[in-house]
Amino acid sequence: MKMKGADILINCLLEQGVDTIFGYPGGAVLDIYDALYRNGKINHILTAHEQGAAHAADGYARATGKVGVCFATSGPGATNLVTGIATAFMDSIPLVAVTGNVGLSMLGRDSFQEVDITGITMPITKHNYIVKDVKDLAETIRRAFYIANSGRKGPVLIDILKNVQVAECDYEPAKPYPLKEFDINMSAVEATAEVINSAKRPLIIAGGGVISAGASEYLKEFAKKLNAPVAYTLMGKGAIADGDPLCIGMVGMHGTFTATKAVISSDVIIALGSRFSDRVALNRDLFANGKKVIHIDIDNAEFDKNVKTTLHVLASIDAYLKAVLPLLEQKDGAWMDEVLTFEQGGRLKVDTSIMAYKILKAACRIAPEGNPVVADVGQHQMWAAQYFAALRPRQFLTSGGLGTMGYSMGAAIGACFGTGKLATVVVGDGCFNMNMNELSTAVTQGVPMVILLMNNSVLGMVRQWQKIFYGRRFSQTTLDKKTDYVAFAESFGAKGLRIEREDEIESVLETAYSYAAEKCAPVLVDCRISCDENVLPMIKPGATYDTQIEKMEEN
Repeated sequence: MKMKGADILINCLLEQGVDTIFGYPGGAVLDIYDALYRNGKINHILTAHEQGAAHAADGYARATGKVGVCFATSGPGATNLVTGIATAFMDSIPLVAVTGNVGLSMLGRDSFQEVDITGITMPITKHNYIVKDVKDLAETIRRAFYIANSGRKGPVLIDILKNVQVAECDYEPAKPYPLKEFDINMSAVEATAEVINSAKRPLIIAGGGVISAGASEYLKEFAKKLNAPVAYTLMGKGAIADGDPLCIGMVGMHGTFTATKAVISSDVIIALGSRFSDRVALNRDLFANGKKVIHIDIDNAEFDKNVKTTLHVLASIDAYLKAVLPLLEQKDGAWMDEVLTFEQGGRLKVDTSIMAYKILKAACRIAPEGNPVVADVGQHQMWAAQYFAALRPRQFLTSGGLGTMGYSMGAAIGACFGTGKLATVVVGDGCFNMNMNELSTAVTQGVPMVILLMNNSVLGMVRQWQKIFYGRRFSQTTLDKKTDYVAFAESFGAKGLRIEREDEIESVLETAYSYAAEKCAPVLVDCRISCDENVLPMIKPGATYDTQIEKMEEN
């Protein structure tokens, strides 16, 4: 049947199972928004800013495993998506961003709100397209979703010229392209099984690839077969439940003492879907010194990029674990028993005296079990990773690779729409000032969330580094804003509460979660904490795990 390009776009999105779009209209996408209105089958969430739309699509994708979708107009609308697209790219999140642009006859003439968004986003997308002919549109959209959701997942951008949106051509419905399974090299799998079977002290590091592949159940079976401890990266939090007998918490710069000691004491490290970032490997040359390293990943480019491997296998994590499990011998529990003694004699313990710990542990008890937890970036992000238990995959959402301040509000909106559940947002006052506009979106859309604003009046993580490594020269990290965040929340139509003393924590949080659930509305809790509360433990940047671990002195 004959159909305008804008209508083809909407119908192709429906083919892909899209039920929610986050975006902001403008002149170059008026025909797309008109088609969206006339069709009426897709829910559109109008955010306060295009960056919020990109983060919302990202949060939707992380929380559901589906492809997130966002719309923006040309020029500044498109460029406002860039940080959100880069955030998704660094963390391998499937996202399709649709932008409009000037018509073909105006292209390249510095027309009003014209920008080369495909050129701008080339380094931060898996692929991108500029559609100049309506006949190419349907195939482009279908390919974009396939690329975003296959292999190592990631964002794809489609820039649709104005003339394409109004031109007509034949449209035939089609099913989404089936995702191909990787062919696994069984010889490589067998080689890893031989090394694992001979290991005396194997350590499993679970990365974001475990969650992306839906491999958590296989991971648990794998760990039980080996009787091996499982540490997770920031992106892998939730791959194995916090509290599982084999889970030893987060690994890396701010990881648990048990995980750090396990890295030192292990003889074989099995990394599943982790890229050995500098926050995990720290000193890449010496991270696995004297150990065997087995690396399983879906992206060939990650092998030997940061840490030299003994063996590696190109595969999705679920496919690898299914293939290797029958080849493994059941191990006894001697190594795991030893690991469990590490914390008892450990020098580096979580500081349970700080207000941030008490607030987040209370929130973990009071919040609905298994609901989304969205952390922004900084000290509060690490505290959330350390203190807030994740019981399932896709529960803990944060910007890991890019470390995007201002991520949380948009992502939480996306997670709420994706799951239909109340979300907990953990955000610092520095990050909140970057994304506070999206509180208006949450109020308007009736999004149930509790925002734990960890308010210490400083840029906490940067200040912590200045304190330790820059002689306490606190250059431009003291915010000292005069904002009354409770009044601010109330002015937006949200409920505002405040915690200033320890004896207020339980009652205020009980009120916050009850109100958010009953009213289906956001609640902001202004949590007053000291600017001298630090994230501990901390390993020095560039240090080796075994020689330069130290407890920061709070002075």
